[in-house]
This record gives sequence, structure tokens and C-alpha cells, in this order.
Amino acid sequence: MIGEQLITAAQRVVIGQRENIELLWTALIAGGHVLLEGVPGVAKTLMASTLARLSGMDFRRVQFTPDMLPSDLTGGLVYEGPGKFSIRKGPIFTQVLLADEINRAPAKVQSALLECMQEGQVTLGDETYSLPRPFWVLATQNPIEQEGTYALPEAQIDRFMFRLEIGYPTEKEEIEIVQRWARKLHPDLPPPLLSPQKILEYQTQATQIAVPSRLEEYMVKLVRATRDPASVGLKEWSSRIAYGASPRAVLALHRASRARALLMGRQSILPEDVKAVAPATLRHRIILSYVAVAEGVRTDKFISELLRQVPY
Repeated sequence: MIGEQLITAAQRVVIGQRENIELLWTALIAGGHVLLEGVPGVAKTLMASTLARLSGMDFRRVQFTPDMLPSDLTGGLVYEGPGKFSIRKGPIFTQVLLADEINRAPAKVQSALLECMQEGQVTLGDETYSLPRPFWVLATQNPIEQEGTYALPEAQIDRFMFRLEIGYPTEKEEIEIVQRWARKLHPDLPPPLLSPQKILEYQTQATQIAVPSRLEEYMVKLVRATRDPASVGLKEWSSRIAYGASPRAVLALHRASRARALLMGRQSILPEDVKAVAPATLRHRIILSYVAVAEGVRTDKFISELLRQVPY
């Protein structure tokens, strides 16, 4: 089972975070980009670089800053003399891009990145250049430090397949982290387990995974219930949800469930696949009302109740 091999290999370097590692591999096979959210020092960058190395893909990390320009990311025309320009390609021309602290860059830079994610190409001057395939963006942001940041608009966040919340390690995991650092025990990664060509093959295979019609209906019911919680018996959430998920969420659930089934070595998806990817797929697509924000309610609580309440 390729999924277990990939997770185990990544955990040789990244201590803990099994669920998030599984979801990252799922997103890669599904062809979806990921927004990683967590406080500094919880291994977001290490996770991204480890998965890039195991996947056999080129990896670049770009630190987003308030003074950044779109051309710093995409590249542009370089003046070389009277009437003569050359093309300089930016760091976006890679297979795995880690956009570190994406909310520190101004809106124009964010839009340039998200356009590349959506279109898979960049226009420089009069020419359009295709980005390498596969092309995978992992963007990070700090949820607590908001000074000097530019919040991603909801319409742009929706372009990410998953939003993962990277939490603190357990006490046992943190002890292992300290011991490994103190003794300088840094295990070597095995050779890449994948290659760009193999990933493209897996992405094609994922589209052929069977999805029973009742599970397609289940996905639609889940997403529609985010817009009308009272319809599934969650009336108390009606005043807490300002906007539910769009149809793009159903498509993301569909793709991610297929990818997870493939990683788990199955030819058809199960309800557990949908439930495993639902929180990461929905949490950034549901907008809480001011009432919910004032109450300190989290979107994950609503999703948890939704998964318990909606039958399949």
C-alpha cells in the first residue's frame, strides 16, 4: 500500500503529524494545493520540504514579505539594451513551491500566485509559459500574528483544496524532538519513493477510482447542509453560519476521496474517505457569522457535528 509507505517515510523526519502528512499526500495525488496554518516552529516548512524530497520533485521556498512584487514571484522582462529584452523566469517555475507566510505579501502578489495555481501558466511580456507538471503549492500562514499582514480573501482561500491546521506535538513527541536535536540524530531520508511521472500516473489513476452514487449524494448533502444547517437538525447553527460552502467544495471532496482511496490501496471510495478529508476541505469554505465569532466557536466544531448528523 503506497500510502502507508509514504506516510512512514515522512515520519522518519517529521515527528508526529500523521493525519496532516496523510492529507498532504492525498492533496498531491488529487492535484490540489494546500494552505498550512500554524504557529511558528511546528514543522510546516520541514513537512513541505520532506514531502517534496520524497516525491522526487523540484522544490523552492519563497519567503513572502510586504515589499514583494508580483515579478519577484513570476519573473518578468529584463532590459538588456535599446529595444532588447530577455525573459527572466521567477521561482514560481518549479514543481513544489512553498509560499511561506503568504499573508505577509500584498494582494497583488497573492493574486499572481493564485492565478498561477488556477491556470497552471504564467504570462511574461507577450508570451505565455506553462508551469512544470505536476505543480503543487503549499502556502503557510501564522494564525496569531496579524500585524503587518494582508488577509487572504475568502474567494482566494477557496482555491486551496485543503486548509490544514498544524498543532503542537504531544508531550511524548516533543520529548523525542528535544532528544533528537540534542543528540544530533537526524535520520536520512530514503531515496525518493515517487517521481514527477509517477505522480502524474497516480493522479490519472485517482480519476478512475469508483465512487458509488450514494456517496456522491452524501457529499452533496454535506455541502448543502453547510448552507442550511436546520435542514439536518442543526438549527442552533443557523445564526452562526454566514455563508456555506460552494459547489467547488463538492468537487474537492470528490477528488480528495478518490485520491485517499488510491493511497489506501482501494478501487472504490468508502464513507471513511469522505469523512477523513471533509474537515480539511470544508473548514476554509464555511464563513462564520459575527455571532459565532463573538462566542468563540470554531468551524471544526460545526463540521464535526455535521458529520455525525448527516446520514450516508
